[in-house]
Amino acid sequence: MPCIDSSGDLTEMARKILAAMAGPAPLDEISEKTGIPLYRVRSAARELVDAGLAEERDDSYAVSASGHAAILGSTGKA
Repeated sequence: MPCIDSSGDLTEMARKILAAMAGPAPLDEISEKTGIPLYRVRSAARELVDAGLAEERDDSYAVSASGHAAILGSTGKA
């Protein structure tokens, strides 16, 4: 499941994962917080890092400045 839809907006799953990355967190913790299976969180984290929306730091992931902007930009959309 992609994190960015065809219109360029974050998917609901991506928003949940980025919200769980508000404080740096390991992937298993993000999975627990969101209820999203770990294999999907791993895949989404790679996609979010590649898109510049998240950063990996010492086996933890955190929202990047671009990720914060994307979250704010997508919250007003249906």
